[in-house]
Amino acid sequence: MSWLFGLRNSTPQQPPEAGGGVPVGNAPPPGGGNTGQGDTKVSKAMEAYRFDSAALERAAQAAKELERSSYAKDALELSKMQEQTRQKEQMAKIKEYEAHIEQMKIEGKRVEQEERRKTLSEETKQQQARAQYQDQLARKRYEDQLIQQQRIQEEQLRRQEESVAKQEAMKKATLEHELEMRAKVDMKRIEAEAKAKAKADRENQDLHLEQIRLKAAENRTTVLESIKTASSVLGTGLQAFLADWDRIMAAAAGITLLSLGVYSAKRGTGVAARYIEARLGKPSLVRDTSRITFLDAVRHPVKSVRKTFTRPLDAMQGVVLSPSLETRLRDVAITTRNTKHNKGMYRNILFFGPPGTGKTLFAKKLAAASGMDYAVCTGGDVAPLGRDGVTAMHKLFDWAQNTRKGLLLFMDEADAFLRKRSSETVSEDLRSTLNAFLYRTGEQSNKFMLILASNTPEQFDWAVNDRLDEMVEFSLPGLEERERLVRLYFDKFILGPAAEGRRRLKVAQFDYSALCSRIAHETEGLSGREIAKLGVAWQAAAYASDDGILTEQMVLDRVQDAVIQHRQKVEWQSEKERQEFKSLTYKTRKESSSYVPKSSKSSSSSSPTSS
Repeated sequence: MSWLFGLRNSTPQQPPEAGGGVPVGNAPPPGGGNTGQGDTKVSKAMEAYRFDSAALERAAQAAKELERSSYAKDALELSKMQEQTRQKEQMAKIKEYEAHIEQMKIEGKRVEQEERRKTLSEETKQQQARAQYQDQLARKRYEDQLIQQQRIQEEQLRRQEESVAKQEAMKKATLEHELEMRAKVDMKRIEAEAKAKAKADRENQDLHLEQIRLKAAENRTTVLESIKTASSVLGTGLQAFLADWDRIMAAAAGITLLSLGVYSAKRGTGVAARYIEARLGKPSLVRDTSRITFLDAVRHPVKSVRKTFTRPLDAMQGVVLSPSLETRLRDVAITTRNTKHNKGMYRNILFFGPPGTGKTLFAKKLAAASGMDYAVCTGGDVAPLGRDGVTAMHKLFDWAQNTRKGLLLFMDEADAFLRKRSSETVSEDLRSTLNAFLYRTGEQSNKFMLILASNTPEQFDWAVNDRLDEMVEFSLPGLEERERLVRLYFDKFILGPAAEGRRRLKVAQFDYSALCSRIAHETEGLSGREIAKLGVAWQAAAYASDDGILTEQMVLDRVQDAVIQHRQKVEWQSEKERQEFKSLTYKTRKESSSYVPKSSKSSSSSSPTSS
């Protein structure tokens, strides 16, 4: 509506100054201190309030024209609506101002609450600090009291110890004085007795000497008379005996018969002893045997009865080997069992390979599965016998021949006495023992089966190799065999005893199957005996722990120690020994693959049941 009233600006203009100029609004009075910049600001402020009369006239003219116009009523309504709009806007601003005031009040209350909360927090902190300080003071006071009580107790204890020490010293001094007085009294008594005895001896010296002379004379007279009487009796008897020839002949015959009886009894006792030893005794070379002797039956009757009625078991039960070796050994077990059943001739077998691969274990299992007795000997026991080695060897084979069930004679470390006879290290006694062995094994036997075990079979004499019908190599276990062995010994030494609950052994919760597989991968190169020792090491680790619980980390630590020890043992071997063992293994494998046993044809065609 500015065009209607003729206003140039939306703000009212200040009227021009009249006369001397009265200050309008907040304008500074004229003649003030700063006239330059102040006058300019005053002139600009007054310019805004100046009244334009021409505009008012135009407005009045426009109002008249509006009254005459047909739109006057509409313009008035429009003016009213604009005025209402301004009033509403003004009310909205008032309400906004009131809301702002209320917001300011709320903000003030919030600030007041915040200040109060801070004040309370500060008071709480001060109270906590005060409480902590008081608690520290109380604790320090209590500690001081304890220290004071401890000092008092120590002082009392020290006084008591001093009192006891003084009493002990007094007792000791009293005892020492009593002992000293008693010793003096004893010495005086002994001196008095010695003096009295010496005096009595001096007074009775002549009497004692006279008694000694009388006893000596009497003894001399008695001895002379005894000699004379014995001489006269012997002389008379001898004269009578020599005068009678019948007595002489009877005496000679009696002495002859007595000598003959003594000699016959001595020889007969030796023969009977050797027979009993061969039938019932055990030779000195046999280290272990399942054969029941007379002495074993007397000492352990229940155990002997159990052995008698034990049924044959599977030869591969509890033995973990490679599949090809298990197949071959199972054929050996079947052949041996059928040979015993058909009363055929047993074969001689060589088991060779690294130590701890199951040679002795399978030999015992083979004997049990075949219904035979086993006897374990070692070659190291033969060499120290010297000249007695031949006799011991014959006794061993005589004992092996006297068996009803059949005997599996297993000789471990056989290369110790079956070396080449041309070697310089073989003595004459050992060579004689080897000849006795070759003599007793020159022919096949239906009484005993010979199995030789060796780590270095290349040292055998050629005649010994000629006695062998089959050679079987026991190699180190592979990955699958190691895993089976680990599972077997983990169940035997750990899970089984832990399930019984009788021992101080428990197992923590972890994946046993995954752990066994991991151990099998980490134990490459270890033999079956070393893996069995691992099981014992796990059990010992559980027993050594505080709570008796075997954890996965303990198992892995023992495995790592075993691997390190195995590497150290391998490093101890010389390079020459390792190369010889590798070449021997290759050569033996090649020979065993192309070797045909001399009794294989006869054994395969002997009877239908031996196949």
